[in-house]
Amino acid sequence: MSFQQGLSGLNAASKSLEVIGNNVSNASTVGFKQSQAQFADVFANSLTGSGGSQIGIGTKIAKVQQQFTQGNISNTNNPLDIAINGGGFFRLSDNGTISYSRNGQFQMDKDGYIVTSDNKRLTGYVANAQGVLSTGSPSELQINTADLQPLATDEIVGLVNLDSRKGDLTVAGFDPNDPETYHNSTSLSVFDSLGNAHTLQSFFVKTGAGVWSVFTTVDGVAPALPATPLTTMTFDGTGVSPTGATANLSIPVTTGAATPLAVSLDFSGSTQFGSSFSVNSLSQNGYTSGRLAGFSVGNDGVIVGRYTNGQSSTLGQVVLANFVNPNGLQSLGNNAWAETSTSGVPLVGAPNTGGLGVLQSSAVEDSNVDLTAELVNMITAQRVYQANAQTIKTQDQVMQTLVNLR
Repeated sequence: MSFQQGLSGLNAASKSLEVIGNNVSNASTVGFKQSQAQFADVFANSLTGSGGSQIGIGTKIAKVQQQFTQGNISNTNNPLDIAINGGGFFRLSDNGTISYSRNGQFQMDKDGYIVTSDNKRLTGYVANAQGVLSTGSPSELQINTADLQPLATDEIVGLVNLDSRKGDLTVAGFDPNDPETYHNSTSLSVFDSLGNAHTLQSFFVKTGAGVWSVFTTVDGVAPALPATPLTTMTFDGTGVSPTGATANLSIPVTTGAATPLAVSLDFSGSTQFGSSFSVNSLSQNGYTSGRLAGFSVGNDGVIVGRYTNGQSSTLGQVVLANFVNPNGLQSLGNNAWAETSTSGVPLVGAPNTGGLGVLQSSAVEDSNVDLTAELVNMITAQRVYQANAQTIKTQDQVMQTLVNLR
């Protein structure tokens, strides 16, 4: 039996060295998970059912089990490199065939799909033109490189301080081309439905104690004189919360866009104090069209596009999948695994939910191989191999002695 025991030991040590060698060779492979050879002893069946004095007949390899522990995170210069910090796998599609990976080295192909080096497409939740995610079944993520549609302005909100120390002027004398006929003015750009910018200028004329008339012009076009105020703001003795501070404008547009451009003007947060005129804030909610200038992936997997018009929009969301028994996955090579009956069904969801990890953009997860430990294991496996070889050698010497008996 010693020959069989020694031979099984040699085979076990050889398999252990193969596993160690595979780990060492993948020490620099992004997303690689090291394996561990697990062994079991072997006993012959006893005809009498009594095994109290049985001697084992060697060892066998029970399982080669991958260790799904976290690897170190390394930063890169590619915004499409994504690292998983925590549980879960990227969900990949190859013409509808689903596989799973921890390798987050992605790139964008000519059609805008986010793909791996072997052209498997990353899946997730897609977004519509308004940036709303469809969180049903995951599908292949495609970056929409079309121009961002312009948004027509329909609201202007301003906060100004009007100087209560100013003297009164007459409404009838207002002329936008004569600075002597108004006290102060401010301007901003508004946008029509085609994204064309129009300059809206507001003029403030004090006509009495706490009473200010507001006039407007668009693109420098002066109104017919004498002009009619758009609205009249009236302050009480506190200089806050004026009445008449909101108004609606109807701006004719000749650019081919929808006309007229309807805009609401709100100066209700303005004040009238005994200090110089100031514009504390002035904003509008429209914008022109914009081209995609870049995008980034957040910790929650949401892909946000940045546009040349200063706007941003959600382009999609990367999803992760986890398994009750990751060790039941079938290795496919190329850092990919496939679902099996022993792994359980994939539990798909957004990152940082349901036990799934968070994502880090411009980073990758390194191999979790501990090279120092593997080199020590290699020495141990070598000694085990030598010891089993010595067992066979010793048994051979014993057999030779028996043969030489006379």
